[in-house]
Amino acid sequence: MSNQVRSPRLEIEYCTRCRWLPRATWMAQELLTTFEAELGEVALVPGTGGVFEVRLDGAPVWSRKSDAAFTDAADLKRLIRDRIAPERSLGHSDHRN
Repeated sequence: MSNQVRSPRLEIEYCTRCRWLPRATWMAQELLTTFEAELGEVALVPGTGGVFEVRLDGAPVWSRKSDAAFTDAADLKRLIRDRIAPERSLGHSDHRN
C-alpha cells in the first residue's frame, strides 16, 4: 500500500458533533460513482463547528458556511465536473430545475 496521494483528491470535511457522517458518506458514494475514472481518491475528514466542506486538491469547491445551506448531489456533481472533466455530460444531472 502506497502513502502517495492520488490526484485529484476530493475531501469532504464534516461535523462529527452534528452527526453528518452519513451525509458525507452518501455524498462520497455519489461522487465516486459518477467520477470513478476521474477521481484519484476521496477522503472523509472529521471536523467540528458545523463544518461541511468539499475541497478538490485543497481548493474549496463548496461550503455549507459560505453557501448557507446544503447543496444537492446534482449541483455538487456539476461543480466537480466543471473542474476535472468540463467536456463530460452528466446526463440528467446537467438539467437544472
